[in-house]
Amino acid sequence: MPTRILLWTDGPGPYIDAIAAADLTSRVTVEALARKDAPSEAQRAGTEALLAWGAPAGLLPQMPKLRWAQALTAGVEGWLALPDLPPDLTLTCARGTHFQSMPENIIAALFHLTKPYTAAVEDQKHSKWVRRVATPLNGQTLGILGLGAIGQDVARLASALGMRVIGTKRRTEPLAHVAAVLPPERTDEVLAQSDFVLLLLPATPDTENFMNAQRLAHMKPTGWLLNFGRGHLIADADLIDATRNKRIAGAVLDVFRQEPLPPEHPFWTTPGILVLPHIGGGHPRRDTIVAKLFVDNLARFLDGKPLREVVNRSVGY
Repeated sequence: MPTRILLWTDGPGPYIDAIAAADLTSRVTVEALARKDAPSEAQRAGTEALLAWGAPAGLLPQMPKLRWAQALTAGVEGWLALPDLPPDLTLTCARGTHFQSMPENIIAALFHLTKPYTAAVEDQKHSKWVRRVATPLNGQTLGILGLGAIGQDVARLASALGMRVIGTKRRTEPLAHVAAVLPPERTDEVLAQSDFVLLLLPATPDTENFMNAQRLAHMKPTGWLLNFGRGHLIADADLIDATRNKRIAGAVLDVFRQEPLPPEHPFWTTPGILVLPHIGGGHPRRDTIVAKLFVDNLARFLDGKPLREVVNRSVGY
């Protein structure tokens, strides 16, 4: 009997196409459901594999045949926060699917901070010729907290620009394009040396408010903080205070505790803080990229083989 799959997303087309391209259509029964809709009683009773952005509390225990859920995001803190997440449910994430866009967007943020193009655009509006000098990235130090796949590709690009890259990783093996890989316990050393600090840490209880007043105090007064990881990595009030009082130069923020960022949030009006609308991992063909991971996992699931990007609940990602 075909395995019942539920694609709970507004754009199921790339996933259906990928299933067909992998010659798995005959082995599965695929149903698609818009995000705003709730699974029917029949879908709850029969679904064996689920592709979704998340799930509300109370739903998953009503799906007795569900054995695998593929999250559409790399971060799974919403899934892990469910009070009734079935203990025997295999949860996989979309880790690695931001690989094409996020490193480029991070490098773009570095250019924004050091090159006068934004100022030149404003000058042009007033027909003003203002000579400006760009700050070189060559010779500056980029500290990456969280040297996973994305961080390592950022290191490759940054080193090509002549930057010195250092960072932290749970396993401190040597990495290409990284001058020093330190354990998380030595984060303060990375902060003290870096002209730019990039946050790419996962969302876990240990990283809640990771960049607080104490750690911000270890940064250079000329240092910039870039957060492309998770919103809860930063203690918002501490960052605002450090920026307003010139203890750091400022921050580029692409992720937030609440998204969209509320209009009344002081990040919007704090000089030195740039708010980005979570553009870091976006890609015009993102669903096509995630679909490749999904069908690889689907084939493994159907064949009883180990899945890729399985979430380790004990560490939180």
